[in-house]
Amino acid sequence: MHYNYKYRLDPPEALTETLLHHIDTCRQLYNHVLYKLNETDEIPARYKVQGTLPDLKSWWNDLGDVHSKVLQMVVKRVYDNLSMLKAHKENGRAVGMLKWKPPREYRSLTYNQSGFKLKNTSGRPVLWLSKIGEIPINLHRDIPENATIKQVTVKQEPTGEWFATFGIDVDENTPEKPENPERVVGIDVGILKYVHDTDGTAVESPDFSDERERLERAQRELSQKEHGSNNWEQQRKTVAQRHANLKRKRRDFLHKLSNYYAREYDLVAVEDLDAKGLVELPGNSRNRAGSAWGMFLRMLEYKCERQGTHFVAVNPRGTTKECASCGVETDKPLWVREHSCPSCGFKADRDVNAAWNILSRGLENVGVGHSESTPVETALPTDSNSVSAKRVVETGSPTLTERTASAVSE
Repeated sequence: MHYNYKYRLDPPEALTETLLHHIDTCRQLYNHVLYKLNETDEIPARYKVQGTLPDLKSWWNDLGDVHSKVLQMVVKRVYDNLSMLKAHKENGRAVGMLKWKPPREYRSLTYNQSGFKLKNTSGRPVLWLSKIGEIPINLHRDIPENATIKQVTVKQEPTGEWFATFGIDVDENTPEKPENPERVVGIDVGILKYVHDTDGTAVESPDFSDERERLERAQRELSQKEHGSNNWEQQRKTVAQRHANLKRKRRDFLHKLSNYYAREYDLVAVEDLDAKGLVELPGNSRNRAGSAWGMFLRMLEYKCERQGTHFVAVNPRGTTKECASCGVETDKPLWVREHSCPSCGFKADRDVNAAWNILSRGLENVGVGHSESTPVETALPTDSNSVSAKRVVETGSPTLTERTASAVSE
């Protein structure tokens, strides 16, 4: 399997200048390739453009200072961005043309297959990069012995910190996914409750109000500085550090939550959300963006693959309106937090009802068997504040069990 391992670098001042020079040369090459492609009526194959790099070196002396593989990856970066732009256009999004990269938007370079090596110099690990030198690296965790390092990306963050991201392939067999998963769960994501699942577990959204307040205060102070002055640059780094702290805390929460579901269950069903489209909707977009649902689903997907857990993304349309007991759809505004079916009388928390619909659709999509040792009633505990199992039992709604069982059997 493919993994990314990220480590902190501590380059001395001389190597920092060399790194910045190489990155800026790559940026200029990126803009040059983009300019040439814009002049052509038909975009040539990427390897044809890479074949012109030796000729460029004959008159562009700075290109000779940069490793050849790094230059090839710059061309690949242009073509990857063009492919992404084409995909957005095919999906109906209004897209323009790729723009030239200013210095602040081009901060990394990539060594692929060769030109790098992890070494141990005088008892301290260093990362050797061709035509740059040895850079001290903080290996806070070991790279697996059965791993092969395919590429290294070196990047300077807006805070001024340097990081190296290793793309590695680990020679290991992925666990087989169970044919008859016994531990299954459906997950509904939201804002007030970040996740609500079919086991009655509700996880509150993390409170980052203090971090946001510190960030906003730093941004106000930055706006009062003279642009380009030493005080402005120092405050800019402070703002970048506030952003980095908020990002790290959010990612830490998402890693722990996604890891829990991937480890504890045999099948995880979620909504196939268009996270970017949801953020672009009017109203409450800040909270939707801060929830980072897309990042959570991506983390959950690759961790389920690593653990041998079924990951199923289902169509989210109607999961909130549809009754998990009888299937009748009932419109309810956002402020109504309880599902009450006028047809069968089934009552449950709004998000739990949606989670059960998600699980039912997930089981139908996968077409796997399911153990009968986990009846619906046990997934709705009586001590849950979010849903009352007593109501399910008292209403004697066999349809809820029957619908789930029928979805499982299919």
